[in-house]
Amino acid sequence: MSDIKPFKIKISDEELEDLNKRLIATRWPEKETVKDWSQGVPLSYIKEICNYWINEYDWRSREEYYNTFTQFITDVDGIDIHFIHIKSPYKEAKPLMISHGWPGSIVEFHKIINPLIDPVSHGGKAEDAFHLVCPTLPGYGFSGKPSQPGTGVEKIAELWDLLMNKIGYNEYFAQGGDWGSAITIAIGKQNRGSCKGIHVNMPFAPPTKEAIENPNDRDKLAFEGLNYYQEWGSGYSKQQSTRPQTLGYGLVDSPIGQASWIIEKFYEWTDCEGHPENVLTKEELLDNVMFYWLTKSAISSARLYWESFGSFGGNPEEKLILPTGCSIFPKEISRTPRSWAEQVYSNIVYWNELDKGGHFAAFEQPEAFINEIRNCFKAICNNL
Repeated sequence: MSDIKPFKIKISDEELEDLNKRLIATRWPEKETVKDWSQGVPLSYIKEICNYWINEYDWRSREEYYNTFTQFITDVDGIDIHFIHIKSPYKEAKPLMISHGWPGSIVEFHKIINPLIDPVSHGGKAEDAFHLVCPTLPGYGFSGKPSQPGTGVEKIAELWDLLMNKIGYNEYFAQGGDWGSAITIAIGKQNRGSCKGIHVNMPFAPPTKEAIENPNDRDKLAFEGLNYYQEWGSGYSKQQSTRPQTLGYGLVDSPIGQASWIIEKFYEWTDCEGHPENVLTKEELLDNVMFYWLTKSAISSARLYWESFGSFGGNPEEKLILPTGCSIFPKEISRTPRSWAEQVYSNIVYWNELDKGGHFAAFEQPEAFINEIRNCFKAICNNL
């Protein structure tokens, strides 16, 4: 415990001045040849983002805000791991680890943290309380960057279990979306004894034989999402899973390049009805971008794709026996049907398909996400 050190975000004035100079000196390309986002982020919108970034966005106030969440950093098996850890005031509270993915960060969780640790003040009951741990993935944000190959999903799952034990939680629950979902599933499959149940908002499983041969309407919906992703939505993953280093030089050097690479996904993967600012503010979008830009983590974060993208979700032949809950949001990249999931997750105790929300559920629909967490782990506790 002695090497768990309090952590505060503190960016130098020089870093912020450098960012401002780079934004002002942006070398702009020509505009897209279409009237929508089908070729990527429209030039007019990213110029709007740039203008806001230079003239209105206030990192110092955002830095102060994120520092209101108690943070730490500690070495876990040779890698410095940055994490939020806030204990609930209620004795009924359950330890819960929540993991982000790409292109997200702990910023995604800023609207759910206080309601989860203090439900009584946010429309819940003391029995709904959680002690919350939100770690930053290795290579992301303020966590350390692995210097050798090998820090993929399976390794991170091991690190997360070690981290929870190091903090003092010998029993805990785990939750995740995107890479956080893959890591949470790996924690469940590894089943080292401390994790007692999981919840994911991006379950992944292969189609059933029946779905392939005689798909019903729900199967067809899932196939449509997968086919669209493969044809139109997967270019970023091909690049990050094969040449993250090459890609990263441009992103680490250009704040507008980094912002465009990330913000496009908040259009594509949110339930935003045509514009990301229908669900998130410019400030929130840039908060998340800043956690990549200020830490120069474009390459190190992309390497997780190089390490693990080909085995996302793990071996489908390896069953997950821990109590499992799944929440399916309508604009998720792939909306896995329960019949597919049951091939891999053999102890599903909670399943809900919602009518609003997308890939970044905690960020987009915090109230719905909080309810899913409460309902899922209530069901899991009732089945232990």
